[in-house]
Amino acid sequence: MSNLLEINNVVKRYGDYTALNDVSLHIPKGSVFGLLGPNGAGKTSLIRIINQITMPDAGEIILDGEKLAPHHIEHIGYLPEERGLYKSMKVGEQALYLAQLKGLSKAEARKRLKYWFDKFDIGAWWNKKIEELSKGMAQKVQFIVTVLHQPKLLIFDEPFSGFDPINAQLIAKEILQLRDEGATIIFSTHRMESVEEMCDYIALINKSNKILDGKLDDVKRQYRTNTFQVGINTSNPKEVEAKLKENFKVYPADFRMLNDGLTLNVKLTQGNSANDLLSYLTSQGEVQHFVELIPSANDIFIQAVGKNSIV
Repeated sequence: MSNLLEINNVVKRYGDYTALNDVSLHIPKGSVFGLLGPNGAGKTSLIRIINQITMPDAGEIILDGEKLAPHHIEHIGYLPEERGLYKSMKVGEQALYLAQLKGLSKAEARKRLKYWFDKFDIGAWWNKKIEELSKGMAQKVQFIVTVLHQPKLLIFDEPFSGFDPINAQLIAKEILQLRDEGATIIFSTHRMESVEEMCDYIALINKSNKILDGKLDDVKRQYRTNTFQVGINTSNPKEVEAKLKENFKVYPADFRMLNDGLTLNVKLTQGNSANDLLSYLTSQGEVQHFVELIPSANDIFIQAVGKNSIV
């Protein structure tokens, strides 16, 4: 898969403070790329550079094979965490104005706005002022303005802020639909459950440095611990647990079965396989639960940032 955006050895300093330290990322076309990191890690500085709000002190940005230039702003849609709508302007008037700034004619802007307003069932908002809307309602308007000109690259910074769960799911669905239609998406959030649901690739920045990146499934494989949640109905649970401890590393489990059988977390040791573990369990009773504990995005975030903070 070719890359829509290449960030090569980017450095950004503010006086004596280094916000980005030689950061490189490659963002494949037609993907959702999770840009993750604690507060103050450097994510916002990178987003501002991509949007040409600020310039890097070193390095370069390549967008669709071309060095980033002012005209590329028409190919980028940016939904910032801090919203930027004019509160005293009417919704329709403001949406038309912002669409024309992105290069759409007034007629084409009206056509596309009608499509999105009908899709979100918000036609009645056209003549309302932004200040009359709730935060979530205003967020819907800003989402529409962000995607209206059908940019190649969309950047969403905490896009679900202000939304209730139903509308957050609606916007998540629309973001994935935009990806499926060919858009490339940078998705910055602290909601790790959204990363699990939406991201194809991730990068984690901490203390101005990239500390990991890659396809989400590949990153999970790097952090797997070969630990399995097991649940078994057996007539001799103490003996089974003791025998498991002779050949595996065994830990208490934090789940329960409906029939209160033996539940454990079992980590494979060198020379043992998942088949070895399952074979022993089935010889001792009825296995009702056998699941590998795959690290979540949240687990990886905490572990990677924690390790990086110690260094």
